[in-house]
Amino acid sequence: MNVRFLGHACFELSDGDTRVLIDPFLTGNPKAAASAEEQSPSAVLLTHGHHDHVGDTVAIAKRSGAKVVAITELAGELGGEGLDAIDCNLGGTATFDWGTVKLVPAWHTSTTPKGTVNTPAGLLVDFKGTLIYHLGDTCLFSDMQLVGRRRQIDIALMCIGGHYTMDRFDAVDAAAFVGARTVIPCHYGTFPPIETDAAAFKADVESATSSKVVILEPGQSHQA
Repeated sequence: MNVRFLGHACFELSDGDTRVLIDPFLTGNPKAAASAEEQSPSAVLLTHGHHDHVGDTVAIAKRSGAKVVAITELAGELGGEGLDAIDCNLGGTATFDWGTVKLVPAWHTSTTPKGTVNTPAGLLVDFKGTLIYHLGDTCLFSDMQLVGRRRQIDIALMCIGGHYTMDRFDAVDAAAFVGARTVIPCHYGTFPPIETDAAAFKADVESATSSKVVILEPGQSHQA
């Protein structure tokens, strides 16, 4: 399967037949590698309701008919927009013909542009047998080590930019907790407050853990 980084915290998971989009902040994203109009996923997965994560969800899902997985309160708002929204809560799992999405804790805040308060989450995605953990926007917390306890995570999509989330130093500890085979950093470099040194993060993780770090520029892909 293919993991394509579209900028900020947005990723596309695909095997050529099925496409799943995570946190589609494209319009207004200075580092976006694609436009919202180009996206036709079968599902959209959301970590939380901040504008730089919900992004173009409504327009994309209305056009493509994609199901949207989001925490309960956020799903309720999106359902009111006419979307087919699956309202999981933390610990809950949505099942598709291509796999599953489980919502797991993330430590952050979240209120949508419309004012709906919602709980942030990480996403544990089994995409046709490949296990991907999108940590969402989060600080470092010790329960990250529980997410991959039952089964090793293949790919962790990990915020490193600091200011709004954990920085690259805390993210090294997060990588050790998660224990993924591959770590792909995200949520950095989009705006000045979250500029950081991804190459230094890679060096630190690979010297401290057995994980391999793959740095993707927006538009680039990693095949698992």
